[in-house]
Amino acid sequence: MAKVALITGVTGQDGSYLAEFLLNRGYEVHGMVRRSSSFATGRIDHLRQRHGAASSSLQLHYGDLGDATGVRRIIEQTRPDELYNLAAQSHVRISFDQPEYTADVVGLGTLRLLEAIRDHNKRHNRAIRMYQAGSSEMFGQASEVPQRETTPFHPRSPYACAKVYAHWQTVNYREAYELFAVNGILFNHESPRRGENFVTRKITRSATRIKLGLQHRLALGNLEALRDWGFAGDYVEAMWLMLQQEKPDDYVIATGESHSVSEFLDHAFNRVKLDWRKYVEIDPHFMRPSEVDVLRGDASRARRLLNWEPKVNFQQLVELMIDSDMELAERELKVQGR
Repeated sequence: MAKVALITGVTGQDGSYLAEFLLNRGYEVHGMVRRSSSFATGRIDHLRQRHGAASSSLQLHYGDLGDATGVRRIIEQTRPDELYNLAAQSHVRISFDQPEYTADVVGLGTLRLLEAIRDHNKRHNRAIRMYQAGSSEMFGQASEVPQRETTPFHPRSPYACAKVYAHWQTVNYREAYELFAVNGILFNHESPRRGENFVTRKITRSATRIKLGLQHRLALGNLEALRDWGFAGDYVEAMWLMLQQEKPDDYVIATGESHSVSEFLDHAFNRVKLDWRKYVEIDPHFMRPSEVDVLRGDASRARRLLNWEPKVNFQQLVELMIDSDMELAERELKVQGR
């Protein structure tokens, strides 16, 4: 019998790569998606076409982490062996504008899942394994660089605070109820499937559009923030590896390198042979009320215990995103008849 996985946030960047990864390993994959007035399955449409809309290999279910009853129903229907909680309001800057919503979905949403799993396991004598998506933003104004599993959290945004709550609830349920529940503390991970309102994709999308004359300016916030950027396709393998271990634990997943936003701009605009300084302007609207200056992860524990290594380096990541967005910009140009 194929293993069954349930992914919340399956239509997001990480969810799409994880679904792809698990399907390639013979899993039956179920994805939870929020109901909206427009289709938001673009990142997984290629998987649905490959496996067929009526296939049992990939099935979608309407649900929301704000709806405990719905979450329980989906778990009862799908009876997963593994549950990956990737759903979230994951934009840090937006979390300052929607703090209550962010706390509910990211923090309490995780608690609803944990309670649903605990109840399901008890009633059916099962042992669902759960992966909780943590974030390097939990470290915030960290007391040490690089950050590792033992580094104290100092969150600096409503999003990060909610993730810290979800992290400790996951640890608590693991210790109190012996749930196989793990936290993956993932540092920034990007790809061509990243949302266009995140800074990396905003840069690559804009650079290619500027190159083709479809756009003229790019507004950004703090260019000096340092982040540890990896490839999302590499990071979903680490999620899976965490749930294949004998004992549940928490792991930092990172490249171990920090690069500034201005460095990302250098690589992106150099790829299209432009000088970003001629096109980029600073907009205070994109500044955070409380900034996180330096994030760099120490993933040596994951390397040692999970045998995990990132395969795509920083420059390769930027080039991958630029090349993909150049194809998108070229199609856009054709549609406009230019």
